[in-house]
Amino acid sequence: LGDGILGDDTDGHIDDITRFVSPRAIITAIEEDPADANHLPLRENLRLLETMTDLDGRPFEIVELPMPEPVEFDGQRLPASYANFLILNGKVLVPIFGSDRDERALSVLARVFPDRRVIGINCRPLVWGLGAIHCVSQQQPQVGLL
Repeated sequence: LGDGILGDDTDGHIDDITRFVSPRAIITAIEEDPADANHLPLRENLRLLETMTDLDGRPFEIVELPMPEPVEFDGQRLPASYANFLILNGKVLVPIFGSDRDERALSVLARVFPDRRVIGINCRPLVWGLGAIHCVSQQQPQVGLL
C-alpha cells in the first residue's frame, strides 16, 4: 500500500492502516474528514485494495474502519489508529482514545469478529510511544531463552 498515517515513525507499518481479518476480508482505516491530512493517503490505500484479488482471483471483501479524531502530545500528531488491534483466543483488544469515534470502531470490529469479545483499551498513554496494542505485542522473547 501507499503512505501510512501521520505520526507513524515507521513509514507506514501495515498494522496501523490495514489488516487481514479472514482469508477473504481486509479491514482498512478510513479518515472521513477531507480536511484531515490522513484522508487522501487512506483513500488511496482503499483504491489500491479495491484492485487486489486473492489467490483465486476474487476481489477481497473490504471493511472500512474509521480513524479516531487526531491525538496529539506536545504538539506532535500521534499514530492513533483502531487498526492496531490484537486478535487473541476468543477476544480482540482494540485501542481506543477517548474519541467520539471509539464506539463506532468497536461496533465495526464486533461485526467483523462475531465469535470474539471485542474489548476497547484506553491507549492514549500508550500511543505517546508511537504505537498501540499490536505494536507492543510483537517480538516478545520467551522467558529463559536469553
